[in-house]
Amino acid sequence: MTGYSLDGLFNRPAALLPSASALAVTVQAKAGEPAWGAPPPAWKSQINYGDEASLFEVISGVAVIKIHGVLVQRLGAWWPIGDICGIAAYDRLRAQIMAALADDAIDAIALDIDSPGGEVAGCFDLVDTIFRGRTIKPIWAILGENAYSAAYALASAAHVVTVPRTGGTGSVGVIYMHVSFQGALEKAGIKPTLITKGELKGEGSDLFDLSADAFKRLKADVLAIGDLFDATVARNRGMKPKQVWNTQAGTFLGEEGVEIGFADAVMAPDEAFRELLRQLD
Repeated sequence: MTGYSLDGLFNRPAALLPSASALAVTVQAKAGEPAWGAPPPAWKSQINYGDEASLFEVISGVAVIKIHGVLVQRLGAWWPIGDICGIAAYDRLRAQIMAALADDAIDAIALDIDSPGGEVAGCFDLVDTIFRGRTIKPIWAILGENAYSAAYALASAAHVVTVPRTGGTGSVGVIYMHVSFQGALEKAGIKPTLITKGELKGEGSDLFDLSADAFKRLKADVLAIGDLFDATVARNRGMKPKQVWNTQAGTFLGEEGVEIGFADAVMAPDEAFRELLRQLD
C-alpha cells in the first residue's frame, strides 16, 4: 500500500485558512515526509481497518462525528495516523455520516467541528451528501471552536450551525499556495528539464517559478472554484451568492457570524448539544 502525504494542499487550489498553511506543513512533518510508510507493526494486530465507518460516539440517540484538524480527501486505512496527527478525511467522514443516516437507532447527527479547512478535492461532494442527508435526519454543526473554509463548507450544509463566543466561521474562499524550488535547485547546481507532450503539461510544477500566463490560468481555476464555494454556501444557508461573495473570505467571531448569516446561534458546545436533544424530545 502506498503512503499518504498532504500534497493536495500545495500547488493546487485549497480551501484553507491562509494562516493555517504553517499548520499544514507541521502536520505533514508529523505524518512523515514525503509520505506515510507502513503502519507500525503493533497497529496491525490492534486495528480492524474495516471498522472505521462505525467509529463515532452515540449519545442519547445522537451520532457525534468529529471533524477536527486539517481536512484531506482520503486516508483509507490510514485514519489512525490522521487522528494522531490532526487530520480528518472526507472519505472516512462520508462513511460515518452514511452509516449514521442508515442506522434506525440514531435519531440525529451532531458534527463536532474544529478545523481550519483543507483540500478542495472531495469537499463539495461531501457537502452535498450532508445537505441531502438533512432531509433524512436532523444534522447539527456544533462548533467546538472554529469552522473555516472547507470546514465551514461542511458546517453550512447542516440544519443548524452553532458557534461559541470565541469561535469563528467563514473564510469562504480558495487559495493556491504555489511552492517553487527553482531558486534552491539553482543554488545546488541542479537544472531540471521537463519533457512533455502538450505545451501546458508541466504548468504549475514546483520545479519552476510560475510564469505570468500560468498565473492567469491558475487564477481562473481559483475563481471558478470560489464561485462554486459561494453558490454552495448560499444554497445551504438560504443566502444569495452575492451576500457570500461580499464577505471576501473574511472570518467572523461568534455573534458576528450569526449576523452575517453563517451561524444560527452563539452557544457553547454542551449547551448546543442539550438544545439538540431537547428538540428531539
